[in-house]
Amino acid sequence: MDTLQSLMLGFSVVTTPMNLFYCFIGVLTGTLVGVLPGIGTAGSVAVLLPFTFGLPPATAIILLAGIWYGAMYGGSTTSILVNIPGESSSVVTCLDGYQMARQGRAGRALGISAIGSFIAGTLSVCLLMLLAPVVARYAVKIGPPELFALILFGLTLSAYLSSGPVIKSFIMVALGMILGTQGIDTVSGVQRFTFSINEFYEGVGILPVIMGIYGVGEILINLEETIKRDVFKVSIKGLLPDWNDGKASFGPIMRGTFLGFFLGILPASGTLISTFVSYIVEKRLSKHPERFGKGAIEGVAGPEAANNAASSGTFVPLLTFGIPTTATMALILGALLIHGITPGPLLIRNHPDVFWGVIVSMYIGNSMLLVLNLPLIGIWVRLLKVPYSILFPLILVFCVIGVYSNQNSLLDITSMIFFGVIGYLARKTGFECAPLIFAYILSPILEEAFRQSLLMSQGDLTIFITRPFPAVFMFLTVLFVASSVIFSKKRSKLLDQIGSADS
Repeated sequence: MDTLQSLMLGFSVVTTPMNLFYCFIGVLTGTLVGVLPGIGTAGSVAVLLPFTFGLPPATAIILLAGIWYGAMYGGSTTSILVNIPGESSSVVTCLDGYQMARQGRAGRALGISAIGSFIAGTLSVCLLMLLAPVVARYAVKIGPPELFALILFGLTLSAYLSSGPVIKSFIMVALGMILGTQGIDTVSGVQRFTFSINEFYEGVGILPVIMGIYGVGEILINLEETIKRDVFKVSIKGLLPDWNDGKASFGPIMRGTFLGFFLGILPASGTLISTFVSYIVEKRLSKHPERFGKGAIEGVAGPEAANNAASSGTFVPLLTFGIPTTATMALILGALLIHGITPGPLLIRNHPDVFWGVIVSMYIGNSMLLVLNLPLIGIWVRLLKVPYSILFPLILVFCVIGVYSNQNSLLDITSMIFFGVIGYLARKTGFECAPLIFAYILSPILEEAFRQSLLMSQGDLTIFITRPFPAVFMFLTVLFVASSVIFSKKRSKLLDQIGSADS
């Protein structure tokens, strides 16, 4: 009965004209972001974040969440018709989706992608609705030592699972933690990394950092890359799959839904890993694995279901523990904090309108996406032909307006450009930016939990290993750090041996 009442509260929040409008705008923008390669979900959320400041908290998160799971839908269109993933999670869809298009089955590929995404998105929201309150109930019992160990493990895992050398990811985590501690220490009153600039006494703003790295940085990277976008010219018809296609796709969609949701909960796994796992599982289970990569509809249905389910799964740790598992979730966490809402175990109790409003909006948003995607495919195809020379200057203008309008500060624009250059150089040199953002947002929470833990133990550091929950996560943290060091040494020795052999 409590769940039913909570759902009724969520529907009462979402079904207001304003929230329905922003839910529609969110999923429409998300689909557009997914269709156009190179923009990225994190970049689009960063650009639109300033425009949510004047909205109620529930409305703002409904809008940003719609962009996140809406992009999972749109990415498949580009993968199938252009063979270029609009989103990183749609990479796997290129393998069989584009081959289906070449065989004259583009409509079937797009149709099963939309239907599978809808089924997976709806079922995963049901899982989110059932699982998140249970997790939050247990999370209330977590104290500062447990929170410190959990966040530290999450940061370690985000670095460990990032692409590229692990040492570079750990460096980005360290830089993020330094950046997150900038300002005046609330306990001692000591200035930290302020450089005697008054505007930095409260720390560098979250908006210049995020919009610089994910807005300006993405623009600089994409402007120097020439992406050839030749839309495969084929008659897009027969969007609804026939009986055989539906029968072949049902199992992959269901398996992809559960795989994606639970993999999405894991820190740093995001939506990309779930699609690869789903594709591998379907290929292993298939009686004809040789069909994969040559236009197997299961290779489209499973991964597309997985990435949409994973997008819902990522909300579980964010809403119950306040820990983001992807860069976009880190931005949504920042949006919650800007609106004065601290996500965590008490979110459901203190802000039920936000929690249940977002969940119900995902039900409604998935229905909107199903209606939007199939009829508007022709429009999305035309948008693929918009040249980047027009698109990216407009995005840069929105970034400047959004940052300046927050505090009317020219220093914020300068900071955004500075972090944009940092983001650009990081990508050029193989440093991933997501661990920096995670650490930047979570380091104040980590520091506060550490101090509270020492107050509880009167300065005794053994509190982190004498309590069961922190001890487990501290052990896992040490294990991952040690394994990354060992593997990096082995890799260095192997490269040295290869170099000596070549010489």
